[in-house]
Amino acid sequence: MTYRDMEEWLMATDQVRGVLELHQVPDHTTLYRAFKRMRIALVDKMYRTLLDELSVQEEAIAFDTTGFSPTQASLHYLARSGGRYEQFIKGAYAVGIRTQFILAATSGIGPAADTGYLEPLRRKSGRYARGRPWIVIADRGFDSIHARETDLIPPIRRNNVLKRPDRIIRFELVSAARLDGLYGQRWKVETVNSVIKRKFGDDVRSRKAIHRHREPIVKGLVYNLYL
Repeated sequence: MTYRDMEEWLMATDQVRGVLELHQVPDHTTLYRAFKRMRIALVDKMYRTLLDELSVQEEAIAFDTTGFSPTQASLHYLARSGGRYEQFIKGAYAVGIRTQFILAATSGIGPAADTGYLEPLRRKSGRYARGRPWIVIADRGFDSIHARETDLIPPIRRNNVLKRPDRIIRFELVSAARLDGLYGQRWKVETVNSVIKRKFGDDVRSRKAIHRHREPIVKGLVYNLYL
């Protein structure tokens, strides 16, 4: 949805205007300037305010990333025209298994490994964890030196061998979690990724790099409000 589309949508939905206490519909340029001034620190504060108000507490939190197209052109059009893009914007989300709220979000450039998102997501989402240690559930793309023994992250085998004791322990924990169904709860973060793309778009529309990186994080906040 573009800023012009948002202006027209607000004009057509008096109930939404009533909830937002809008006495008049802001111009599309006003909406753009508001997004331009929305720094990441402010968005993070809005996340915390909402989640604290709801008293969200989780025993297990799932991490995952998803890609957003840097263009509105469809993959079919790009294939037919011979065009392609070398990079895309990645959104990384930490989702509570119980509530399915997004507890933390960050972004980066793809294609690239997911390992760099593990600690930022852990640090941001830890405030909503209940109990110590709390459980991180993620795919093997998050496996790195920062993964802990208690994380349900399948260790990557080097030459089909696991040597370090902590990686062997983690492998056994993941195997047990697969059997009791806990590791299978990771599908919830994938569902959240799908909902974000279907409801709020699978591309980023901003032209400036700083705004492009902001969009996946804002999409996560809007998802929480939608939920």
